[in-house]
Amino acid sequence: MWDKRYEAQDYVFGTEPSQFLKQHAALLEAGSTGLAVADGEGRNSVFMAECGLEVTAMDSSAVGQDKARRLAEARGVSVDFQLADLATWDWSPAQYDVVAAIFIQFADPAFRDAIFDGIERTLKPGGLLLLHGYSPRQLAHGTGGPGVAENLYEPDMLAARFSDWEVLRLAEYEETLDEGTGHSGKSALVDLIARRP
Repeated sequence: MWDKRYEAQDYVFGTEPSQFLKQHAALLEAGSTGLAVADGEGRNSVFMAECGLEVTAMDSSAVGQDKARRLAEARGVSVDFQLADLATWDWSPAQYDVVAAIFIQFADPAFRDAIFDGIERTLKPGGLLLLHGYSPRQLAHGTGGPGVAENLYEPDMLAARFSDWEVLRLAEYEETLDEGTGHSGKSALVDLIARRP
């Protein structure tokens, strides 16, 4: 499905990083290690690398990663692109200082729980999770996202799941996105920035 979606010449979600990631760029410390989860066409991993991080980007779409490699080359940065299925991804323990999980809402609740467990495992103690996605209010806007309510984020759900973490930001809000054709228009969003104990 993702190969087909990414086969267009244009970048579905644009070549600029997500507004969320750009707004919180001060948290991306040069010299640290980062993982971009389900990174697609590379806009977020490339930005992280531009901020000076040593970045691994994983995705299941070879077509998307080919575009991501072209973007990295055009921007003059190096990213370790890994073609992998998130369901079988090896969440190596305590490997990363930062994990960016941006619009990964293709996952149903059980799969999402497994992803969150993996993120917790692969972050170093004190490492940061940058999580960004849609709330169920997004269904009324129809400007992006999976269209499946159970895959979307409720702040209370995230607060409960990460209750023992240091939560730096947990916010639900509406904002107009202009991130390619994939995320365009008024959007109902949820941010979580949290530090692993």
